[in-house]
Amino acid sequence: MTDPSWQPAPWPGQQGQPSMLAGHSDRERAVDVLRAGFAEGRLQQDEYERRVERAHAARTVGELGLLVADLPQGPTGFPQQFPQQFPQQYAPRVPPTFMPAPAPTNGKATAALVCGIATFFTLGASAVPAVVLGHMARAEIRRTHENGDGQAMAGLALGWLSIVGWTLLLLLVVSASGG
Repeated sequence: MTDPSWQPAPWPGQQGQPSMLAGHSDRERAVDVLRAGFAEGRLQQDEYERRVERAHAARTVGELGLLVADLPQGPTGFPQQFPQQFPQQYAPRVPPTFMPAPAPTNGKATAALVCGIATFFTLGASAVPAVVLGHMARAEIRRTHENGDGQAMAGLALGWLSIVGWTLLLLLVVSASGG
């Protein structure tokens, strides 16, 4: 049994300094530390109960720190002096550092997409460059494994749609005027 008048030594840096008022979460954190100390056999039942009562009655964080200063989890609100051991399943998930950087996007694929979109504003004048750049970009992407195949395909599709659309319009105008 421990002496009922026993008081733990204050945590270094707390002596003579005004302590911050304790909140409900601070008290619960201290009770959790006490509960862990009791479960590990570091505190006897009567001592554990006295400290829990004092934790619930504490007004400052300094008082709470005194209640748990002699336990391995240390005083609440202070950094630990040593790393704590914990199960691997609770370790923070850190992305692996060996992941390769993403492949760059092919510049001709981007240019093909821009030319394909520009066909709406240039009345089809940029359709042929969109098709040519799209085919060139797809060939380079297959060879170099760069990104941008979707952009090249979109540029090709817009370029071909513009060419086919203007061709049909031209045939319609010729057939309407010749007929």
